[in-house]
Amino acid sequence: MRLRRRHVDFVIKNKLSTVYLSLGSNTGDRQTHLRNALSHIPGKIGKILTLSGFYRTQPWGYVSQETYLNMAIAVETALNPATLLSETQAIEKTVGRRDKTINGVYHDRIIDIDILLYDDLIIQSPTLTIPHPLMHQRTFVLHPLAEIAPHLIHPVLKKTIAELYTITIDVKDDCF
Repeated sequence: MRLRRRHVDFVIKNKLSTVYLSLGSNTGDRQTHLRNALSHIPGKIGKILTLSGFYRTQPWGYVSQETYLNMAIAVETALNPATLLSETQAIEKTVGRRDKTINGVYHDRIIDIDILLYDDLIIQSPTLTIPHPLMHQRTFVLHPLAEIAPHLIHPVLKKTIAELYTITIDVKDDCF
């Protein structure tokens, strides 16, 4: 019986999951910052399955003269969600990221990596919420994600990414 339990534990620990990440940058050489972050993904997180093109967008949640370059990627990973969060934050720091907010207000940043979806998991904890709680309101997230995974279903809203993008673009189109 113990042998079987160890085998089950081993299989669960080594299960590969598909995660979707959003990457953005709006300071300096934005494309270089995004490519730099992407270069760390295989060694720290897993195999990049697909990536979107770059989308130039307005800042969301604050005012800035600097536009963003945003993109989405799908990655196959053996990391659990908490470890994935730690590794994305480590990549952000390696690329030059400082604080996400100053006194609770968003500001320009070299790199921002958000976990959008992790398989069809729904997680709500003090440190991590999956699916990303604002992704369905953000055209700059949905546009690149719809490019690479239009038929993917949001596990809470039960709509495809393409449907969510269509709804969101009708409200406000911030990609240009």
